[in-house]
Amino acid sequence: METTHEVFNQPAPLADYNLFETNRPLRDALKFNAPQLQVAPLQELGVTIGSAEMQTHARLANIHTPELHTHDRFGRRIDEVEFHPSYHVLMSAAVGAGLHGTPWAGTSASPHVLRAAGFMLFTELEPSMLCPISMSYAVTPALRSNAAVYADWGPKLTSLWYDPALKSFKDKPGVTMGMGMTEKQGGSDVRANTTQAVRDGSDAWGERYAITGHKWFFSAPMCDAFLVLAQAPAGLSCFFLPRVLPDGTRNAIHIQRLKDKLGNKANASSEVEFHGASAWLVGEEGRGIPQILEMGTMTRLDCALGTSGLMRQALSIAINHASQRNAFGKPLIEQPLMKNVLADLALESEASTALAIRLARAFDYPDDEHERLMARLLTPVAKFWICKRGSHFAQEAMECLGGNGYVEEGGEGIMARVYREMPLNSIWEGAGNIMALDLLRGLRKGDAVAALTKELAPARGQHAALDRLADALPARIEAMASEVEARRLAQDVALAVQASLLAQTAPPAVVGAFCASRLGGDWGNAFGTLGAGTDFDSIVQRASPL
Repeated sequence: METTHEVFNQPAPLADYNLFETNRPLRDALKFNAPQLQVAPLQELGVTIGSAEMQTHARLANIHTPELHTHDRFGRRIDEVEFHPSYHVLMSAAVGAGLHGTPWAGTSASPHVLRAAGFMLFTELEPSMLCPISMSYAVTPALRSNAAVYADWGPKLTSLWYDPALKSFKDKPGVTMGMGMTEKQGGSDVRANTTQAVRDGSDAWGERYAITGHKWFFSAPMCDAFLVLAQAPAGLSCFFLPRVLPDGTRNAIHIQRLKDKLGNKANASSEVEFHGASAWLVGEEGRGIPQILEMGTMTRLDCALGTSGLMRQALSIAINHASQRNAFGKPLIEQPLMKNVLADLALESEASTALAIRLARAFDYPDDEHERLMARLLTPVAKFWICKRGSHFAQEAMECLGGNGYVEEGGEGIMARVYREMPLNSIWEGAGNIMALDLLRGLRKGDAVAALTKELAPARGQHAALDRLADALPARIEAMASEVEARRLAQDVALAVQASLLAQTAPPAVVGAFCASRLGGDWGNAFGTLGAGTDFDSIVQRASPL
């Protein structure tokens, strides 16, 4: 031997491919939910974010994490976060693709579905920097309650220009926004907030307050403005708080430190204090929770979309690896057990995509009573179930790669980043119990039984297990008086709607296997336990990104 080894039987990275064109489940979900949708922007985005160049930017933005600078060299507070240049490349691409506030401009058919598909695709490239993108999308419904602020900021929230400079909104072509809700002592129980808001006069933006207190999780602190909760005389209220005041001076927002998180590395999450910071009332004083939850509803949609995108990326990497890696005399993808695992993951990924895009469709029809009810019910359901499945999904997909999947470098190193990212969407914007409780509240907002019955009706007769579940749900909903079974109800509503959607969009092999396993009990307690009669080849081929 002249060399110690040669490299062979190592898969080529999954790069320089069109993420949209190769995603058949997503394309079919779009045809079903928005048949008139013009998909050319998604085709273009799929090429851009599937490139090796953009994958490099995603890697660099996660390796060179944000750095906090509280003071300049002369001792003056500056409270700035410095990002690697690749972070700004990614932000420019996301804003340029209209993944932030553009649906509210109403310039395209099915704008929320179009944006949802783009958001899912971009998540496959890099999810963590999408935090300020998601919040900028979600802010509009709440911000409209202060007409004067919205008149100045609304057009710039839909701009396709990204400007990272910390300066007055008047001098920027586009802006981003975030939010601050939770505090040390409360977490999800925001009624325990202690941050105080004291009246400080009024001006062109309405009632002005001085905010003093803190926020325990304050993501993307370099956004241009935030919606925050604080205690006013009439109770917990919602306020618009800009980083730079109208006169060009910096607001009294002191960044204490950045969070050292498990994942989500490219995004700066911070702890902040407000020292008499100027803010303007949004909505009614004392009505802060319902006001800011208008924003929370949209970010919960993005949690479901984001996890679905991460599932798709993990599955694509696993199939790419298994197609090229040989073991025990043949490619991994031809090994029966690996086929079972990949097919099972493919079912989960497609069902998540179908449910997330269906939820996005509901926001395109706010005046339709059925769509309004489905948005109210499916938001907590999709956020709960899709995100709850994410971590298990990522672990199984990582195992398909063996030790290579556990390594951070190279093309397959994306899998480790996906795995670390998965738990976040399940926690952010309300963990599982919060979503289950929100579903119970949603059931009291209208005729939930009638809405769900109508939603499931087109799939009746497609599979006996789906019919049994659909028959049982109305009585369970009407009898739901205890919180203790709320998580199970959320799970079963999610599975029923997923199965119904697949029955209308997916091939028989997918529908049959999903219903037999998830609804019919022909399944184990881990991925890769589908029944022997499953058409594994058809399911995996449909999911393949190659």
